[in-house]
Amino acid sequence: MNTVTFQGNVLHLEGAPVVCGQKVPDFTLSANDLSPRSLADYAGKVLVLVTVPSLDTPVCDMEVRRFNTEAAALSDKVRIVAVSCDLPFAQARWCGAAGVQAVETLSDHKETAFGKAYGLLIRELRLLARAVLVVTPDGVLAHSEVVPEITHEPDYAAALAAIRKLA
Repeated sequence: MNTVTFQGNVLHLEGAPVVCGQKVPDFTLSANDLSPRSLADYAGKVLVLVTVPSLDTPVCDMEVRRFNTEAAALSDKVRIVAVSCDLPFAQARWCGAAGVQAVETLSDHKETAFGKAYGLLIRELRLLARAVLVVTPDGVLAHSEVVPEITHEPDYAAALAAIRKLA
């Protein structure tokens, strides 16, 4: 079983991680208006899945704001989606308060099926691990970073390089 840490304490991830070069699993997540979103909604786009434990924490807040800023310099062929187990209403409130418009937020709160399918669900917390996954327009994982210590930020430079290579 894969693990991450939270302030040095080991936490276990459920599911098998997605491997670069393989097709990513389909998913159904809830948009802020409770409508379903699936992988098919992003077909033909470079999809950047930014998973965070909760938007209402300082590191997650900082990370999604950073990706929102970076999105302005990216091609319109790129979609950045932040996924958490926060309720869709909380995500919408956070986006409004943070002025985040270039990053879409989706929720895995119902069944945590996304987290399990991608090997990112933290068993002990029922939250998602911090990760950045870059998916090609045809649904293949091109870049993956699961941040080992969830209180740390991801490697933005590596993620942005992978995005720009595909866009």
